[in-house]
Amino acid sequence: MTFLVIDIGSSSIRALLMDDSARLIEGASASHKHSLYTDADGASTADADDLRVKVESCIDAVLTHPATAGIRAVGMATFVGNLMGVDSTGAALTLVYSYADTRSAADADSLAQKLDAADLHQRTGCRPHSSYHPAKLRWLAQTQTALYVSVRRWMDVGTFVYEKWFGRECPCSTSVAAWSGLLNRESVTWDAEILAVLGLGESRLPVLSDYSAPQRGLSSEYASRWSVLADVPFYLAVGDGAAANVGSGAVGAGQLALTMGTTAALRTVSDVTLPSVPAGLWGYRIDARHHLIGGATSEGGNVFEWARQTLNLPAPDIVESALAAAIPDQHGLTAIPLLAGERSPGWAANATATIHGMRLSTTPLDILQALLEGVAHRLAMIAEQIDGDGLIYAGGGALHASPAWGQMICNALARPIALLDEPEVTARGVALLSRRALDGADWSAIPPRLRGTLTPDSAASDPLRAARVRQAALYGQMYTD
Repeated sequence: MTFLVIDIGSSSIRALLMDDSARLIEGASASHKHSLYTDADGASTADADDLRVKVESCIDAVLTHPATAGIRAVGMATFVGNLMGVDSTGAALTLVYSYADTRSAADADSLAQKLDAADLHQRTGCRPHSSYHPAKLRWLAQTQTALYVSVRRWMDVGTFVYEKWFGRECPCSTSVAAWSGLLNRESVTWDAEILAVLGLGESRLPVLSDYSAPQRGLSSEYASRWSVLADVPFYLAVGDGAAANVGSGAVGAGQLALTMGTTAALRTVSDVTLPSVPAGLWGYRIDARHHLIGGATSEGGNVFEWARQTLNLPAPDIVESALAAAIPDQHGLTAIPLLAGERSPGWAANATATIHGMRLSTTPLDILQALLEGVAHRLAMIAEQIDGDGLIYAGGGALHASPAWGQMICNALARPIALLDEPEVTARGVALLSRRALDGADWSAIPPRLRGTLTPDSAASDPLRAARVRQAALYGQMYTD
């Protein structure tokens, strides 16, 4: 059995063939790098047709592999929180606005004043914030009115490419919709109250369905181009975070998935009918039965990369040795590492980074350590709001690049961390979800491979806990709720 997995990420697009055990088939992957356009005003956008063409190019390439003859289903994950508008023919009218576009921050603040923000948070799982659609739609309506009015339907990029391939309107999965801030968690429909506030009719949004609703029958153009996929079920796109949790194996009660890439996230799966969403976190969905509760930060490996480019650090092996030998909080600095604004847990979209306590004796390595510990403190604050004390399954390029940083995070969380030995965690999750939709297979039946377990050092956890309190106090002085 073979699954075709499509992964539309914020920095790369990939197509992969996975086997029945959700392992990558040797030589069966193709990728395209891409970059979101950003500027000093807070833009973070992409061109929809450029993304689609790159996705299709990856599929073309991977379908030359011999294993394509056994493809039984297609699944997709996308960077979610993306929004775009199309005309009556389905052609893209707008750019794709990503979750990282902060130009609607003032509109998020206005919505928070106009609405009962706490009620909205529990209804939709999302706070008023520039990451989500309500603020972006309000901003577009006010700043690009003619364009806004001309849009026939608003959708995500996954739905957009499916509509191109099938030549008809396609549903949006409740998983992707949950990242929009427009989905009512209880009724699993578009939230009537927020739509009324925005003056947006439900007909201007896609029909909703569980990800497992199969789409079949490619248009003649694509059936000819991808004949092996002509009658194969395509399952609806899911959020990349949902796929990563499934792929990491963190699907049991109390288990957490930690993803450390450019940014970071901590998430847990809940099958409670309607779990409460803690104030600093969000509530999304995997499917009709399973919720995803957690928090995502705008800081992660990007902080390490910024330090590498800015602080004139020594060679990477010297840096890693110094971090591994460093005494926790030895630098005496208090770092708020919000170089890209803030999402969880404080949601201050226009927050900036701060380092307090520098002296003439402060070194670049001191600053680096303080920043990395600062990221660990932020993750610990998220973890404190998530129920459960099970194992944390961790993956991502940042942890592979710096095992010492992984130990810092482990010490700050004061919980064991299982390091994943799965190079394709998100794709693995998509394959497992596709397998479940196809034949009802248990997504936890095939556990992930591990490369080791980190255990917290209590002697390090105590000073890090004190430093976290110091960081929270500084944050409180700088930002109000």
